[in-house]
Amino acid sequence: MTETRTFAFPHGAAAMCFAGPQEAHLALVQTLTGCQWRLRGTELQVVGPQAAPALQLVAALRPFWQDDRPLSEADIRAAWQAVQENRVQAWQERPMLTRDRRGSPVQSRTLNQQRYVEAMETHDLTFGIGPAGTGKTYLAAMAAVRALQQRLVDRLVLTRPAVEAGERLGFLPGDLQQKIDPYLRPLYDALHRAIDPDKIPQMLERGTLEIAPLAYMRGRTLERAFVIVDEAQNTTPSQMKMILTRLGLGSRMVVTGDVTQVDLPNPRQSGLLSVADILQGVPGVAFVYFDQGDVVRHPLVQRIVEAYEAAG
Repeated sequence: MTETRTFAFPHGAAAMCFAGPQEAHLALVQTLTGCQWRLRGTELQVVGPQAAPALQLVAALRPFWQDDRPLSEADIRAAWQAVQENRVQAWQERPMLTRDRRGSPVQSRTLNQQRYVEAMETHDLTFGIGPAGTGKTYLAAMAAVRALQQRLVDRLVLTRPAVEAGERLGFLPGDLQQKIDPYLRPLYDALHRAIDPDKIPQMLERGTLEIAPLAYMRGRTLERAFVIVDEAQNTTPSQMKMILTRLGLGSRMVVTGDVTQVDLPNPRQSGLLSVADILQGVPGVAFVYFDQGDVVRHPLVQRIVEAYEAAG
């Protein structure tokens, strides 16, 4: 049965914040909720068979339109997920993880991101698995820097397998370090959001920070370190076992990857595919899975992910 619900914003600025530029946000919430949304001045009207729960989205987003904070498509999708899971309060009360190098607060934006942050705080080994743009590497880097600042660890170790994705490593110009740098660039990019780039060479020189290919980890024990293993879908099962067993006393490890983007010759041989079955239920290990609703990059990234998933 179709029903109509209304809501009155306290002032025009709040209504404009919720509606978005050229009412782009209203178009999105219509798609998400399956209801018709109409805004006349400060009065919002919702028409549809699920108008009542749909209107809960307005309350979920109150911290944005009430304080005239920037509201993005990712925020709207995350709020709608919270409404559907009946976890609006938990989503609104997400704690700040840390601050980036510019002093801006870093906070999870979706419920799955919050689960990820909580898992990194409470488990020695955390797996973050999901598509590009879901904040896996970025949030792990922020958690690592916070652990270093709080002196929970003595150093940060960032690593990833140097697997060619279309180009051959041997044909890249320069010495070995210059050849592997392109594979480590995403880790540098994430780190630059948390640390002043001018300080990174000093940290590398002191050994407080190490960024290296996965092959450099063999035979080592990493104690009192926060270890991030990025692009883990490109590890073989033996490489995955090798890096996981490097974990030393006082250390934490976060393993990230996207099982839909395996660059190995045989994608089914990915160590990230098998590790969930092997370690599921092991105390101290957490698995957090992201989906397209957690994409927080440019809105087009989410639509690209959705299109590829639909294509199979």
